[in-house]
Amino acid sequence: MKCKDIVKELADYLDEDLDSSLRASIEEHLGKCKDCRLVVDTTKQTIQIYCNSEPAPLPAETRVKLHDALAKRLHHRA
Repeated sequence: MKCKDIVKELADYLDEDLDSSLRASIEEHLGKCKDCRLVVDTTKQTIQIYCNSEPAPLPAETRVKLHDALAKRLHHRA
């Protein structure tokens, strides 16, 4: 397994959505590769921070601009 394979399978690895042999290959690689361990650990921490945070309120002006842009885009599709 190469580093690019780890990146390719990262989401499924973190979601624990891999068959056992692929998961074992990834964990073997992570045991040897400091860079990939760093990517996996940083990604896990980022997800944890995001999941434990409260959404920031959207400023009214930004909300209006976003609404207008979405309405305009939806109108063009119709």
